Amino acid sequence: MLKIGDKLPSATVQEYVEVEGDGCSIGPNGFDAAAQAAGKTVAIFALPGAFTPTCSAQHAPGYIQQADALKAAGADEIWCLSVNDAFVMGAWARELGAGGKVRFIADGSADFTRATGLTLDLQARGMGLRSQRYSMLVVDGVVKTLNVEAPGKFEVSGADTLLAQLKG
Repeated sequence: MLKIGDKLPSATVQEYVEVEGDGCSIGPNGFDAAAQAAGKTVAIFALPGAFTPTCSAQHAPGYIQQADALKAAGADEIWCLSVNDAFVMGAWARELGAGGKVRFIADGSADFTRATGLTLDLQARGMGLRSQRYSMLVVDGVVKTLNVEAPGKFEVSGADTLLAQLKG
């Protein structure tokens, strides 16, 4: 499992881009997570699924609401990562009003999630392989903090925790 001091794994993830620019076309655009984090401070939070109750009501909205504070404290970017496709993540970002605040990153085949070792088996619930709920602060591609939730919990991976760690 990924731990503090490890480099972010190299894996292709996707982002649904609404406006063409900076070499990105409209629609899903793939990029290497490790390469994209290089030279930046990135606040990453992952969750089991888009449009799911805790993820939609608490986890993602907390980061959207705290985006300015996180950036003021030193985060260059904020990523929301889930094992969903880029179209679903794009629709969810639109619904939550995340544009310009949080990048909603799709790990459709769970390549990044598997590489981190932070998988969650929800096959019995009809959701397949997903990501555990966690947050981490990545500085120049290296994990500086990692907050992994116990199954079914939302206690340590919220925006307030990561903001305090970023300021600390």
